[in-house]
Amino acid sequence: QVLLVESGGGLVQPGGSLRLSCAASRSISSIRRMGWYRQAPGKQRDLVATVTTDGTTDYADSVKGRFTISRDNTQNTVDLQMDSLKPEDTAVYYCNAQILFNTFWGQGTQVTVSS
Repeated sequence: QVLLVESGGGLVQPGGSLRLSCAASRSISSIRRMGWYRQAPGKQRDLVATVTTDGTTDYADSVKGRFTISRDNTQNTVDLQMDSLKPEDTAVYYCNAQILFNTFWGQGTQVTVSS
């Protein structure tokens, strides 16, 4: 089991940047895959990016080239650097961890991209 706490959300203008951070309550070195998802109002929760223990990353097509996911197994954190933000990136962003057959979520952090 793991508790996940997200931080770093906020209001930013189009073209701006934000960095989200997810802090885990235990070591993440053995958690094979961690990631970020997002959910806009009235829409389903969608994958944004994932990173595995060996550093392999995967991104949704809509964020490729703009977002970068990283993990620090010594600090037990997973970060999402978001650049060139667009209004359509507005959503609640959730941290995710897959441990065996269980899925764990953080409480989410709001990102709003608006002028």
